[in-house]
Amino acid sequence: MTSPADLRRPRRPAWAGRNYSLLTAAAFVTNLGSHGALIAAAFAVLEAGGDGGDVGLVAAARTLPLVLFLLIGGAVADRLPRHRVMVAANALNCLSQGAFAVLVLAGEPQLWQTMLLTALGGTGQAFFSPAAEGMLLSSVKGEQASRAFAVFRMAMQGAAVGGAALGGAMVAAIGPGWVLAADAVAFAIAGAMRAFLDVSHIPQRTRGGGMLADLREGWREFAGRPWLWGIVVQFSIANAVVGAADAVYGPLVTRDHLGGAGPWGVALGFFGAGTVAGALLMTRWKPRRLLLAGTLCVFPLALPSAALAVPVPITVLCAVMFLTGVTLEVFGVSWMTALHQEIPEDKLSRVAAYDWFGSVALVPLATALAGPAETAFGRTSALWGCAALVVVVTAAVLCVPDVRNLRRRTKQVTTGTRPASADAESPVGGLG
Repeated sequence: MTSPADLRRPRRPAWAGRNYSLLTAAAFVTNLGSHGALIAAAFAVLEAGGDGGDVGLVAAARTLPLVLFLLIGGAVADRLPRHRVMVAANALNCLSQGAFAVLVLAGEPQLWQTMLLTALGGTGQAFFSPAAEGMLLSSVKGEQASRAFAVFRMAMQGAAVGGAALGGAMVAAIGPGWVLAADAVAFAIAGAMRAFLDVSHIPQRTRGGGMLADLREGWREFAGRPWLWGIVVQFSIANAVVGAADAVYGPLVTRDHLGGAGPWGVALGFFGAGTVAGALLMTRWKPRRLLLAGTLCVFPLALPSAALAVPVPITVLCAVMFLTGVTLEVFGVSWMTALHQEIPEDKLSRVAAYDWFGSVALVPLATALAGPAETAFGRTSALWGCAALVVVVTAAVLCVPDVRNLRRRTKQVTTGTRPASADAESPVGGLG
């Protein structure tokens, strides 16, 4: 019999368990702060007298330690309780962003100080990302996994809408220092929430032969799946050029032609709104060929760079960013679903680390070279080059058969390697 208290208690779907709910809420909080902080960091450098090259160096300083420590972070996250790794990383991010905020509020920060604190934040992210992805992928089960990932990403990207728009407005109104301080507080709140995650359901992991053995085992899982490493190679190039366009050229174009931080924040907010719409779409749409549908939706990622190259009016740029957000989120949900159904739970963080490593490996180089490229070729030509590279690498990855043929299944691989015998919904080979 249902009691009155049960009737008053808010219901949540069966797949939205305690861990999933905590992870979603914490991701909302951190995204709300970090999207504003990205804008604040760029304009803090510009307001301190820096140029496009300096903005690129600061962006590279964050990504370089991310590249260096990601693989170690993945191995650590598959050895230690993942929630402890996440909390420690959030604490480091909180301290580094807080110190950055103090420097900006106290006066003009030196470039080396900004780069050092940004590098500490990247180090925290290197340990956080594999642990967080492994924790999320293990928090849901069954055929509703795709919907769960879509709702998670909808919450996460919804925070980007408010974070980017609010951050841009705050930078324009009261300066970047307070936005950085708010991001530090967001990391503290999210870390406290993640401390309550439950990892008792995750089997105790065998320590094996040490860190190098763990890394080799993760590499075998990664390299044995052409669809996995093929898309990671694709995004290693696409993320690099898009990262350079967003971190360096976007603020410069909007400063020179579109009105500065406020309009750029609004444009990023429209991208966030598009990702929310895309995630909402993916709560209903379940494409059978996961990666084919997702990869086709990566082509519009070239549009923002092309729009900045023109440059188009802010209203057109916002429309382009919205469309890009919608289509990119189709890929994001499809990608998470593929990892969830194909990768054993005890290797999730290591595979996620190789995924992240490949995806960001070229970003420091691209952002550091963005300023010199602008000097050598001109900003417009550099932006058109970014757009062309996205199209080329996305077309190339469609040549991988498993990208075209990987199909949705309802059962996740739980441990070890994938069985040789495949069911009717399995891809057609090449997955090891």
